[in-house]
Amino acid sequence: MMRKAESDERALWREAMRGVKRLDAAVIAAAPEPDPAPPRKAGAVPPPEKPVLVPRPGLDRRSAQRLKRGRTAIDARLDLHGMTQAEAHRALAAFLARAQDAGQRVVLVITGKSGVLFGAVPRWLGEGDNRARVLASARAQPGHGGQGALYIFLRRKR
Repeated sequence: MMRKAESDERALWREAMRGVKRLDAAVIAAAPEPDPAPPRKAGAVPPPEKPVLVPRPGLDRRSAQRLKRGRTAIDARLDLHGMTQAEAHRALAAFLARAQDAGQRVVLVITGKSGVLFGAVPRWLGEGDNRARVLASARAQPGHGGQGALYIFLRRKR
């Protein structure tokens, strides 16, 4: 239920609105539409969504939280700076295969904070052989590269 405005409140409102003109409905309807988003360049990678740790079966909640918080020992690192997309894709697949063969569980992949690799690497982790190797991934904590790096939790080799 609304209360009724006091006389001093009504006077204050009239003072604040002095000199303000009401817009005509026709003027409002004729207002220009906002510009649509500029088209993306051909081959441009859409910006990545906010990274979320999605554990798969085989990764307990505690391990997932430790990974997300950067409190798990990192067994190996791969820096993709300076590589083309094709080189980085091959290097990532080979790195994950070697790390899994060596029994390593947590690796850090450095992509950089922007550019094609920033969006491509999370996508590559969900494809083909990489999907079979990866249990979970999360953006790194600031001390390990922040948004420009990923923690990757690997499956045990059977």
